[in-house]
Amino acid sequence: MSHSVPDWLGKALHNPGPGHAGLVAAQLADERMVGRGGFKLSSAAFSDGGELDPSFTADEEDSVAPPLEWTAPPPGTHEVVLVVEDPDVPGDKPFCHWLVWGMPGQKGQILEGEVPLRVGKNSFGNSEWLLPDPPSGADPHDYVFQLFALDLPLTLMPGASREDLVEAMKGHVTAVSLLTGTYAREDGGDYDWDAEGQD
Repeated sequence: MSHSVPDWLGKALHNPGPGHAGLVAAQLADERMVGRGGFKLSSAAFSDGGELDPSFTADEEDSVAPPLEWTAPPPGTHEVVLVVEDPDVPGDKPFCHWLVWGMPGQKGQILEGEVPLRVGKNSFGNSEWLLPDPPSGADPHDYVFQLFALDLPLTLMPGASREDLVEAMKGHVTAVSLLTGTYAREDGGDYDWDAEGQD
């Protein structure tokens, strides 16, 4: 994996580091696609570059995924895909927290705690929102929410891997919007980074 973050991606992020070069957006998007046609992802729960509330992390019981909403993608969009990754973990690729596809190519939203119909495997091999659980004492981790507009509908079944999704999206991304939440914790996390379950 290249450890050089593309210039366009660095400008779209708040605190890019080497790990951000492994984001799906770095592989599938380019400068022309960022916010194309006014395409914008946002959340009522946190601002871009802002801190995630513990209610969306492993630090609270009954935690859920945060609410998200987006403006209309460019004309001709058939599907919208969401990928959430933590690029600040050890290893050669970001930690995958959420893969969601099959959403209509129009203005939309995911409600707080909503379980979408088509969800792929996170880095622990589960088809669900993987709660942020950074190690104790570490600098804040970035959780990069990447929303892609596609020019065709995907035929992937629920439970597909990150690699499957990336392969299916190649050459079909027409726009992308990025939203970063951060999180740091005082108590120790439970993740065993060396035993990360690969997609």
